[in-house]
Amino acid sequence: MDNIIVSGTPHVRSRESVQSIMRDVIIALVPATVMGIVFFGMKALLLIAISIASSVFFEYLYQKIMKKTVTIDDLSAVVTGLLLALNLPVGASWWMPIVGSAFAIIIAKQLFGGIGQNFVNPALIARAFLLASYPTAMTTWHVNGVATSTPLAILKTAKDGAELTVGGNLPSLAQVITGQGIGGCIGETCAIALIIGFIYLLARKVISWRIPVVYVAVVFILNAVIGRYGVRMPVYEIFTGGLFLGAIFMATDYTTSPMTPKGQIIYACFCGLITYLIRVYGGYPEGVSYSILISNLAVPLIDRFTVGKIFGALPKTKEAKKA
Repeated sequence: MDNIIVSGTPHVRSRESVQSIMRDVIIALVPATVMGIVFFGMKALLLIAISIASSVFFEYLYQKIMKKTVTIDDLSAVVTGLLLALNLPVGASWWMPIVGSAFAIIIAKQLFGGIGQNFVNPALIARAFLLASYPTAMTTWHVNGVATSTPLAILKTAKDGAELTVGGNLPSLAQVITGQGIGGCIGETCAIALIIGFIYLLARKVISWRIPVVYVAVVFILNAVIGRYGVRMPVYEIFTGGLFLGAIFMATDYTTSPMTPKGQIIYACFCGLITYLIRVYGGYPEGVSYSILISNLAVPLIDRFTVGKIFGALPKTKEAKKA
């Protein structure tokens, strides 16, 4: 009995912390960030720096004003700022990431209680806010200083079975995989860089494969079976736009995604379905941001029906209530 030590909870401890997890996410985003700067130039680096700095500043300012513990060292604000920047077009004005960061940190995160309390992904809701407020600036794409269309925009305008040729009126598959010469947001064009980040997060056990793989698979299957206007290019569809960026780095957010494996699969299927519907039948060429935000709202309901019963709990019956 002398060997028994009584201590307070928690009894199960982990070496992981918010800071270590956020650090891993930042490391995983480095390849996409570097390729974004390579493809879009120093303007991309400027937007990334402004977005990160303003996110950290607004978190510090809010917590100081509200006399809360300053938590900028947990790196969560850095991740929010980086993700927001990677979801911006390179043609965005320098002040746009500042406005977006203020909305993400103060409105979407801190007003709901801070990290772990937000019900939608802060970076994505900030992007949606900017898209609604400045639609032209957020949907104007440049490559080497020249305005261009994204592959999804070309697919969107080619209705009624119009002939589409990869390498002709569409960029080649090699281009959409590498991101070379492709219009889009700073961090979404190079699929290879995003896949490298995905492998790193899996190796570090920061995320599981379920949400990213099922999400992408649903988009692939729907485009293979149904397609758009009679055109079926499932491989091309999954490598274009922000599907990989959203599926790997934003749909997997701990706070806004389901807790159980079954719930994660349901959630990912929902994300994939909405992405496909918006891309093909909606008003925007891209549907990743809105699909994840809508699915975020369904997470409490998904958790309610997929979280297992508490061990030893009585069944919800009249007899159990009387007991």
